[in-house]
Parts: sequence; structure tokens; C-alpha cells
Amino acid sequence: MAYIPRFPIVAILAFATLPLHATAQSISVPKWLAPHVGFNDGQIAPVVLERARALHQEKLRSGKVTNPCFFAMDATRPSTTPNGDVSRRFYVICEGQRTFRAVSSGYGSGRDIPKANFRNGRQCAKHFSNAEGSNLTSGGSYVTSEVRTSYKGYFSEGGQTKPFVRPFLAFDGEGENKNARKRFIGGHEATFLRSQCLLKRPNSKYANDDGFVRFGRLVNYSAGRSNGCTTWTSESSDLMMRLAKDNPTTLYIYPESKDIKAVASAVKKRQSVSAAGLYWNATCLANIGTPQFWSKRKLEPMIKRWRRSLTPSPRKELPICQ
Repeated sequence: MAYIPRFPIVAILAFATLPLHATAQSISVPKWLAPHVGFNDGQIAPVVLERARALHQEKLRSGKVTNPCFFAMDATRPSTTPNGDVSRRFYVICEGQRTFRAVSSGYGSGRDIPKANFRNGRQCAKHFSNAEGSNLTSGGSYVTSEVRTSYKGYFSEGGQTKPFVRPFLAFDGEGENKNARKRFIGGHEATFLRSQCLLKRPNSKYANDDGFVRFGRLVNYSAGRSNGCTTWTSESSDLMMRLAKDNPTTLYIYPESKDIKAVASAVKKRQSVSAAGLYWNATCLANIGTPQFWSKRKLEPMIKRWRRSLTPSPRKELPICQ
């Protein structure tokens, strides 16, 4: 039987009513979890934890999930710490086992198109959206779904040449994120293969009609940006796939559009974000100035017009590997 944590009813209500400036002392968390709640690297902000726990509890009660572990992400945190280490903003919490793990994760890169620049920097996310084609992160509630794998090409490692097949954990979104499937939103390893040439491998099941496969080098971007998906290091990705494969769980991503708009309003009024009962990572807020949420209704037509204006570029053929 799956472990179902017992939360007081106030924890469920907190999903909608918790003050964003709450501390570990003012929310109901088990004693073992309290040291992990805070604003330092490796800790989870109180509002992020409380909303993630409430979402998980809701889905446990409804039978939507039975997985005792759940995920959370704080997309307001920076990519690196002041000493240059990779910052941790994705969390895996298993209350039955009393385990808490914080790992790195990418956020949406955005785009710079005519009449709309919503590209994010490498250190902090300023722009968020649920618009298709935006390459941006959209905060809110998700439930993990199936794990799919996709072949990317061949690469060399340890003197061996082998295929790179990357698992992808699909997310089903709720509310503003109901279009997560259309946006191909999910979680995967923050690695892509930069193709360089065509390698002769006639016996490979991935070979084309002429017996060639793409060959290249792996590029890791675990500390930076993604196409809107949640991205992890190879080790962390393996963990997420093991936890969620054939055993769905919940993922809560902060901030939601309501949080972004509230913080933006406070900044424009020159109010203290924390004094206004709001939360945003202080380092990133100083970095980005005013956060912005781009609504699907506003941004999608602009992206579609931009795509229609593009001139198809001629297909570039890869050389044969020497």
C-alpha cells in the first residue's frame, strides 16, 4: 500500500491562501523537513513547498497518483551560486522515506522575434509563458505521465561509439498549463547531440537507407536554459525516470502567472516584495528588474506571424566522417 502523508486541513487550504512570505515556522511541515525550508541554495522556499505538498495531497486523495514522492521547482532561482557552483532549484521530496533532494534544472530560454523580445538570460528567468512556440517555462500544476525515448545520433565515449537515446518524461498540465501536451512539455536530460558528420554504420537499426547515422558530440546545458521543458543532469534525469516511470506523481512549478503579475506590480510601485507578502528570489529579482508573464492569447498570434514570415533555409547536408 502506498504511503499517504497525513496533512492538517490547513495545508490543503494553503494551496490557495498561503502568504508568499511564509517561513518554515509558520507552515505545517514535519520536523525532519523543516531544515530544508528556506531561501539558501539547496533549500526550498516555503510557498513552493506548501503548494507542492498541497497539490500532491490533492492528487493522492483523488487517486490520480499513488507515488509517495513528488517534485517541485522554483524557477525564480539563479543558474549559479555566487561562488560559481550550479544552483539547485528542482526538488524531489519523499515523505515516507524522509528524503529531500535538491538538484539543478534548466528553465525556458524564450525567443527574440520582431516586436517581442522575451528571451531569458543564462542566469535568471525574467519571462514566462504558456504560449505554444514560446520556449518559456509556465508555472503551476502538473502530473507526470509516460516515459518516451528518442534517438538523437551517435557519439564517442571511452573509446566506444554508441547511440545517444534520451528518455523524456511527459507532463500533463492543469489550468493555464492544459496545453502542456501541445507544447511538448516534460522533463529530460539537459544534453543534446551537436551533429558533425555522417558515420557509416550499415548494421545499426538507426541507419538511413544509405547505411549512415548522424555522429556528433554531446553538449551539456544543465546549468542553463531549455526549450521550456524541465531539464536535469544525466544522474538526476535517471533518478526522475526511475521514480516516475509507470508511477505518476505531481510536479509544482513556481511562479504562476498570478505570482509574476503580483511581483511585477509591487516592483513598479517601488514596494518591497517581501513586505508585500510576495516571494521572488532576491538575487534574480535584482538581476531581471521586473518579471513578465506573456499570456497565450497575446503571444501565440505574434509567434505564428513570425513563423509565417520566415523563409525556409536550404537543407544543409552533413559531410561524411573521416
